[in-house]
Amino acid sequence: MPFMLMNFYTQLLGHALNATPLWSPNLCSPIEQPITISIDNTSVFVPGGSMPQNGFCRTEFIAQKYGNHTALNAITDVGTTVFHIVWIEPNDGTHIFKIQLGSPFTIPTGTVPVSDARFLKVCNHVLDLLFETPFTSHNWHNFTVQIDWTNLTLGIFHSTNGEPLKAVTGLVENSSTSPGAAGQGDYHFGVLKLLLVDPNETAAQQGDVVHFGIQEADTKALTYSGVFIEGITGGVSAGCGKTITPVS
Repeated sequence: MPFMLMNFYTQLLGHALNATPLWSPNLCSPIEQPITISIDNTSVFVPGGSMPQNGFCRTEFIAQKYGNHTALNAITDVGTTVFHIVWIEPNDGTHIFKIQLGSPFTIPTGTVPVSDARFLKVCNHVLDLLFETPFTSHNWHNFTVQIDWTNLTLGIFHSTNGEPLKAVTGLVENSSTSPGAAGQGDYHFGVLKLLLVDPNETAAQQGDVVHFGIQEADTKALTYSGVFIEGITGGVSAGCGKTITPVS
């Protein structure tokens, strides 16, 4: 993991919280430390010289050196890549895949929470649901997303706590994405929350979900552990020193 500057919205936890045992089976001597990433209604991104994006609350780490969008190409340019708890955002702002939680955004805001709001969901580029599992407290949820950049497919792995990762889907089409480097973009992990629609705004403002809406003032946070990217030549890392066969 690259060096990361800590700030108001991020906190390295040291050994105050045990990392996922999947990659540190000896918790008395862990090889990493968890990081908590939080948002509140001040977590607003302001692109250089542009309007504040008040429709999103977001805090993210991008696994690239600042200004360098090709640092990971040696791993990801060819064939298939495995991403562990990240999303990938090309220049068009879409997501190659995403892991999400909560109720979907609608105009006007519908009845919330929806029945599976407390489930972790993995979606493809066009937001088809590929896998979901209850987001249980006091447990680590381990995910791997396998991406074939040439054939435009995904495969999902999941486990909890120290259980080795297992495939939970077959090979799933993701053909609406661009092949190769054009579809790769930047590699994010963090928290991004959409707005609640403000009934006092105009229809045009309500439709501009980037810049308008209501954001609650309370703090939300997720804790991450074991975030990494790997090539697939030697198999998929399943935890505890084991590798397994990619989804095919």
